[in-house]
Amino acid sequence: MRAVKPLSIPHGDFGGYIFDCDGTLADTMPLHHRAWTRLVAEYGGSFDEETFYRLGGRPTARILEQLRDQQGLEISDVAAAVVRKEHYFLELMHEVRPIEPVIEFARRWHSVRPLAVASGGMRRYVEMTLDAIGIKGLFDALVCVEDCSRGKPNPDPFLEAARRLGVPAGECLVFEDSPLGIQAAEAAGMQWVLVPRYAGSGTAFGSTP
Repeated sequence: MRAVKPLSIPHGDFGGYIFDCDGTLADTMPLHHRAWTRLVAEYGGSFDEETFYRLGGRPTARILEQLRDQQGLEISDVAAAVVRKEHYFLELMHEVRPIEPVIEFARRWHSVRPLAVASGGMRRYVEMTLDAIGIKGLFDALVCVEDCSRGKPNPDPFLEAARRLGVPAGECLVFEDSPLGIQAAEAAGMQWVLVPRYAGSGTAFGSTP
């Protein structure tokens, strides 16, 4: 893996740090897209890469419902399809790689400031992903799709993470890779750092001004 440029962090004394998981801590997004492509093809549909990344952070069931309605797919049991998609992803779990600059930042602040993960994924799979790259123990709180009735781009996952950390929302800094995640952070009144796609291959990192 080639070296990447350092993270550019907004100025300020933040009380806590909140991280998305897929595409932010773990380089899983290409693997998720492969799992999605396999699933949707079974129903005679398609899920192009641009749309996939644009919907990053949205719960799997909501994405399935959107694809079903847009493409007229005959998905009678969304819950079962969600389980099958996650099973396809688990078959690729051995390929998960860490996004080192973000993890390096988390390690630096572990036990100094409270840290949380706020993900649109199911808890079981988020925990497995964090375990796969050896970092689950870094975090004081884990907020997943089961914990909020409204997912990203609503602010609920980040607000719940801040609540569990005991840190005011305005004092938290969010690390995110998706447009929906950035919208959620802004709606929560939090500053954010953008982790671009393919960060592990040498792309520079960006942040809020």
